[in-house]
Amino acid sequence: MMERYPDIEIYLASVSLDALNEWLKSTLIAPPLSPAGKGKWQTRGQYQGDCVPVLLVDKAADGFASLWFDSNHTPWMTDQECAQQAAEALQTEIRCSLGGWHPGDDPDRFWQVLPGGKEGAIEWPDSGR
Repeated sequence: MMERYPDIEIYLASVSLDALNEWLKSTLIAPPLSPAGKGKWQTRGQYQGDCVPVLLVDKAADGFASLWFDSNHTPWMTDQECAQQAAEALQTEIRCSLGGWHPGDDPDRFWQVLPGGKEGAIEWPDSGR
């Protein structure tokens, strides 16, 4: 059996706040994201009665925004499950970790999910920007 991740983080190529808010509302009964500092937005959704803090950070990695669900009480067991649902719902490229990170793992290997169901491992080196 697959182990549930302690939190979920995905990277979005591009998305409108309106589309993202609509997805968060339908998925986590979350109110719209509100500003939380420069390039950051937050909200709190819920899933099966548990609170799910959500943080969006614009341009977190090479032009991709980071969307972080700080809870293990989400509809998804893994980052990949979330990425698959988000790519279809938001019609944009999503990237996420390949799995739980362990010392010795290649930090530049990520999972890419495209709308339409195409997905696979990619190299995504950190440019340091």
